[in-house]
Amino acid sequence: MDEQQTGIAQPLEPLVARLLAPNPSPFTYTGTQLYLVGQRELAVIDPGPDAPEHIDAIVAAIAGRPVGAIVITHTHRDHSPASRPLAAITGAPIVGCAPLAQANTGPRLEAGFDTDYAPDRVLADGDTVAGEGWTLSAIHTPGHTSNHLCFALAEANALFSGDHVMGWSTSVVAPPDGDMTDYMASLDKVLRRDDRIYYPAHGDPIDNPRRLVRGMMGHRKQREGQILRLLRDGARPLPEMVERMYVGLDPRLRPAAGCSVLAHLIDLRGRGLVAEHGEVWSHVG
Repeated sequence: MDEQQTGIAQPLEPLVARLLAPNPSPFTYTGTQLYLVGQRELAVIDPGPDAPEHIDAIVAAIAGRPVGAIVITHTHRDHSPASRPLAAITGAPIVGCAPLAQANTGPRLEAGFDTDYAPDRVLADGDTVAGEGWTLSAIHTPGHTSNHLCFALAEANALFSGDHVMGWSTSVVAPPDGDMTDYMASLDKVLRRDDRIYYPAHGDPIDNPRRLVRGMMGHRKQREGQILRLLRDGARPLPEMVERMYVGLDPRLRPAAGCSVLAHLIDLRGRGLVAEHGEVWSHVG
């Protein structure tokens, strides 16, 4: 893909265009991408942060066309806050994931949760929202967050994968809301589909999605094996495990790495493979 410019809609195929928000960071890559679906009547997927210049860019990209729905994959603050001013401007309903009241009690990751998110309609797994020339079906994919949805566009055999499957990095799975057991099950769920292409919220379109998802699942299994090998050599606290597993990691990403290891440990504990004693984890067996 050509390098994106913020604030300028880029057509990707007849029914899909993307627009990049001006919020690059270690967790958002070049920024959060919203998608415009449709031609004469639109859906707007993940409008992004509530920044005046970004709202102006969305309105310019809509170019006076009616908006049938503002669709939200999950409620991190880089995805959903712009839904409110955009709904006020367009009159479109906000639909998608359920609200999520989750305190940010751990290390500050990503953009935190949008606690003001108030959808007009919550979509469950298999529910649809439709407009002229397009149909979006909700696919519940918990793991990155418990309320995460992907959306399948039937007319293009495409999947808007939000943060569940991204085009530049693996997803952060941060307990207590992020859940590695759910995340792996959700990866398997999309792997069993036959979508032609994924459009993620961060990074380029994924034109061989099943290969990428298989690789992501393999990567997580490798991390799991790494954890078990460390603990077979002796009980360890979480910070020591992160230091040994992520040599040379950007310090800004260390809290996310710690959350990922913790998510694996919680999953392994649930399967009876590790145990927690205070702040120290040990191998069972």
